[in-house]
Amino acid sequence: MSDYKYYLDEGIVDFRNGKYSNALENIDKSIEMKDDWEISYFYRGAVNQALGNYDDAMLDYTKAIKINPKMTDAYYNKAYITLSRKDIDNPNIENAIKDLEKAIELDPNFIDALYAMAAAYKKLGDYHKSLEYLEMLLQIEPQAINAKALKNLILKKYII
Repeated sequence: MSDYKYYLDEGIVDFRNGKYSNALENIDKSIEMKDDWEISYFYRGAVNQALGNYDDAMLDYTKAIKINPKMTDAYYNKAYITLSRKDIDNPNIENAIKDLEKAIELDPNFIDALYAMAAAYKKLGDYHKSLEYLEMLLQIEPQAINAKALKNLILKKYII
């Protein structure tokens, strides 16, 4: 079959089943057939992220956003990679914040992005800003256990 959607669908199934090399092959075929579809780049980014190929994942998410600037999850995934990487000494937290701002602008109820924003500001030492995002999150999801725990940590350890 020579349909780009078929190869993307196969790649997504492979990805979900943990068959990452097969997923990359299928998604690459999809991109070869249609190189202006953001969904293919997004999923290739997700596969690369799962494989720990963070630089490649960042390139794929960036390409997805270039094609469709409303790719909320691509902004979030870029920020998540930046905030969670252990293989670089000084991740650019400000860039992560910009990506998260865009994700939240596109979806103000994006709980994971709100939590990540709180974590980013905590890393920068801006505990009040971190608390603002945790409060926004808790307004949407009052039972968010991680948000409550982070809020308590910040209040007890950093804001006395």
